[in-house]
Amino acid sequence: MLATLGNCQNLHRAAETLNMSQPTLTRMLQEVEDAFGCALFERQPRGVVPTPVGEELLKFAHSALNSLDRCVEDLTARAEGGYGHLAVGVVMGSALDRVVSTIATMKSASPHLGIRMMSDTSDLLIEMLEQERLDVAIARLGTPGDRSRFEFEPLGNDRLVMAVRSGHPLATHAPAKMEDIIQKWTWLLQPAASPGRKAVERWWADRDLLPPSKTIECSSIWAMLQLVQLTDAVMVLSEAVINDHVRTGLITVLTGYVIEGLPPYGIILRKGMGRSRELQNFLSHLQQSAPVEG
Repeated sequence: MLATLGNCQNLHRAAETLNMSQPTLTRMLQEVEDAFGCALFERQPRGVVPTPVGEELLKFAHSALNSLDRCVEDLTARAEGGYGHLAVGVVMGSALDRVVSTIATMKSASPHLGIRMMSDTSDLLIEMLEQERLDVAIARLGTPGDRSRFEFEPLGNDRLVMAVRSGHPLATHAPAKMEDIIQKWTWLLQPAASPGRKAVERWWADRDLLPPSKTIECSSIWAMLQLVQLTDAVMVLSEAVINDHVRTGLITVLTGYVIEGLPPYGIILRKGMGRSRELQNFLSHLQQSAPVEG
C-alpha cells in the first residue's frame, strides 16, 4: 500500500491501483501513521508527497518488495527444475568483458541457471543494489557513504579518452589547446554523479580549466556512441568502451588527452547480505578471471 501510494502520490489513483475505495485507503494510511506516531505523507491540493520519515519507510518498502520478488523468482525456478537465479549489474568498459566471460563460463557448466544482467552507470547500479534488485554490482563506488553500506573488492580499472566523429575538424587539423576545445565545442558527458564525469571534471580543475558551458548529458552509453557520430560534440568515455568504434573508423580519439583518474571498479555487495551458492560461484569465477591490475 505504501509503495503504491509513493508511486502514485495521489490517493484516488492509488486506491484504483489497489482496487479499493479512497476512504478505505485513507483509513489504512491513517492507521499506519498512528502506529508510527507521525505523518508519512503530506496532504496537498493535488495529491500527497512523502515526508522525510515517509521517504525512509518507502525505501524500506521497495527493498522488501524487491527482495520478495527475487525470492519468488528463485523458488519458482527451483520448483520447475532450475538451478537458482542471479542478478548482476556491470558498468561498461573492461569490467563488462570480464563479467560476460564469467557468465558464459557459468552457463556452460549450469545451463538451467537463470541470470539477469544489467549494464548502467555506477550510481544507478548502486541504487539498484541497495533496492535489492541486484545481487552484485561490478562498478565503482561513488560517495564516501557508499563504503559504510557496501563491501568493495577492487578488480581493475579503465582510463578515459576524448573522442569525436570521423572527419571532425579536431581529428583532421593540428592539435588544439584544451582551453579552446572546451570553449568552442559541445561536450557529450555522462551524468554529474557518475565516476567518469567526476574524473574529467577533476582533470579540468587540476589544469585550472573551467568546465564547458555547452554540454549534452547522457546516461546511456549506446546513445552517446550514436550522438557523437551525428554531431560535432567531443565525447568523454572509457577507452575500452569505444575501442570497436575506433577500429572500424567511426570514431577518432584525440591524441594527448588521456584521463587516468578513474577510481577502480570492483565487486560491490550489500554489507551483511547472505551469499547464495550461485553468487559465490559467480564471484569465484570472476575473481579467477579478473586479477587486480597493478
